[in-house]
Amino acid sequence: MDNLMNGIDLTMLFDYYEMTMMNGYFENGMGNRIAYFDMFFRRVPDDGGFAIMAGLEQVVSYIENLHFSEEDIAFLTSKKIFSKEFLDYLRHFKFTCDIWAMPEGTIIFPGEPILTVRGPVLEAQLLETMLLLTINHQSLIATKANRIVRAANGRPVAEFGARRAHSYSAAIYGARAAYIGGCASTSCAITDRDFGVPASGTMAHSWVQMFDTEYEAFAAYAKAYPSSCLLLIDTYDVMQSGLPNAIRCFKEVVVPSGNRPLGIRIDSGDIAYLTKKVRKALDDAGFPDAKIVISNSLDEFLIRDVLNQGACIDSFGVGERLITSRSEPVFGGVYKLAAVEDEKGNIIPKIKLSENIAKITNPGFKKVWRLYGEDGEAVADVLTLHDEVIDPSNGPYTIFHPEHTWKTKKLENFTAREMLVPIYKGGKLVYKLPTVKEIRAYCEEELSRLWVEVKRFENPHIFYVDLSEKLWSIKETLLKNKGSLNA
Repeated sequence: MDNLMNGIDLTMLFDYYEMTMMNGYFENGMGNRIAYFDMFFRRVPDDGGFAIMAGLEQVVSYIENLHFSEEDIAFLTSKKIFSKEFLDYLRHFKFTCDIWAMPEGTIIFPGEPILTVRGPVLEAQLLETMLLLTINHQSLIATKANRIVRAANGRPVAEFGARRAHSYSAAIYGARAAYIGGCASTSCAITDRDFGVPASGTMAHSWVQMFDTEYEAFAAYAKAYPSSCLLLIDTYDVMQSGLPNAIRCFKEVVVPSGNRPLGIRIDSGDIAYLTKKVRKALDDAGFPDAKIVISNSLDEFLIRDVLNQGACIDSFGVGERLITSRSEPVFGGVYKLAAVEDEKGNIIPKIKLSENIAKITNPGFKKVWRLYGEDGEAVADVLTLHDEVIDPSNGPYTIFHPEHTWKTKKLENFTAREMLVPIYKGGKLVYKLPTVKEIRAYCEEELSRLWVEVKRFENPHIFYVDLSEKLWSIKETLLKNKGSLNA
C-alpha cells in the first residue's frame, strides 16, 4: 500500500501553463474535444541500450485521488485570470480518460509511447506534470540500478541511498525503483513497510566510536545479533585494527554462541587491495564462509573495475550514485499531443516539427509491438496505427529503418506482442496492480529476452523502434505539408 501517495493531495502539482491552457480550451469551447497524448523518452541515460519502465503504481494512486478542493479553487480564484465557469468545472472535476501503458518492469526504448492518454483535452492536459515526474524519476533509478546490478555479476546489491536522495519521496520511490531494477534490498525501512522491499543494515561508524575499544563494540554487537553478525571494520584501520578485532570477536563471541559470522563490511580505502587481504585472513582464521560487503560511492564502472582487478567481494551497498543517478540525473521523458478527434469521431494525427530531428514526434493513435525471433529474443519494436495488427500467421513481416528506409529486414518464424495494456477505461481503473516483487520478477524475464549486445555499457547495439508502412506514410505526409494531411 502506498501510504505516502494516499496521504498527500497532489492535484495542484502541475505546471501553471497546464491550467492556463485548460482555461483557454474551456473558454474556446474545446474542453470536451478528445485528444491523444503520448509519453515517450528520447535517449537512454548513460548512453545505455535500454531503459526500464517504473512508476505506474504511483500514477494510478495520483489519479485515484484527483480532485480540486475548495482551498484549490480559492487559490486559483485569487489569480484573477480564470473564469468563474471554468473554476466551477474544476470544482466538479471527474476523470474520464482512457490510459494505456507499458507495465512496470518492461524494457523500453527511445521514441516509442510508454503511456498513452485518450480523453477530453482538459483532463489529458492536466496529467502531464505528474505523469512525467513520476515515471521519469522511477524509470531513471530502475535503469541505473540495473546497470549497477549487472556490473556486480550475480553478487547482491543493496540500495543504500536514502540519506543522499533529493527528498523523502525520492528516497522511498527510488528504493522501490532500485528493487525493480534488480537490487536485492534497501536501507530504507519505509519502503519495506509499504512495498515489501527487503530492508537491510547493520551498524555505522558511530556504533564503534561509542565504545571504549573497537573490540568491545564488536563484541556487544555480536551478543545482540549472534546469528547475523556483520561488522564494519574500517572505523580506525582495516588491517591493523578492524580485521583482527573482527576475527577475535568471531572466535570468542559468535562461534561459542553456536553461530557462524555473517561477515564484514568495508566503507573506505582501496577496495581491490583490501578485500584480497581480508579474504585471505578470514580464510586462514577458519571463516571462509564470512562474507565481504563493500560500500562507499560505488557505481557500475568502479564495481566492474575492482572485480576485474580480482577484488574478493560478496555483495555491494550502493548509495548516492544510484539514488541520484549521479552520472546522468535526468530521464528525458516528454508528453506530446499525437492526435485529436473531430466531431464525427475520426482520429486526426498531429505532429510536432522541429529543426532538431530528435524532437519530431510520431503522429497518430498508435500501438507498440515487440517482435521476437525463433530463439525468443527481442528483435525490434514496431509502432503501428491503432487499427493495425501484426499477425505472424500472415507470413513474413518486413521491418525497415524509420530514417534510412532502404535498410530492411524480413522476419520469418517470429512472434509479436502488443506492449501497451489498458490501465483506465472511461476513468475507471481496469488494471490489477502487481506487487513490487512480481514487477521485479517480470523485469528479470524481460531482460532475459534481450540481446546481450544491447546490454553493453559502452556502444551498445541499437535496438530499433520502427514504424509500420501506414504510419511512416502518414508521418512523411505531415512532414512535407508542415503538419497537414492535405497538400
